[in-house]
Amino acid sequence: MAQTLVPVGGLVMENKIKDLRKAANWTQADLAGRLNVSRQTIVAIEKGKYDPSLPLAFQIARIFDLKIEELFLFQG
Repeated sequence: MAQTLVPVGGLVMENKIKDLRKAANWTQADLAGRLNVSRQTIVAIEKGKYDPSLPLAFQIARIFDLKIEELFLFQG
């Protein structure tokens, strides 16, 4: 599974959102609607240009039935 890398204070944060979304056969708009955010927000998170707020990160993890640390991984 490819993961998006996001630098965070010297650490790198990876996320699996794009792969999980595709595995669920959802478009970016589908996921955005489930989260009540814009499609552009999903695009930015998937591309690593935006770090979701903690509440949004928990919502995303809940939708995919994962722990937040399984969805967002830190390296560094």
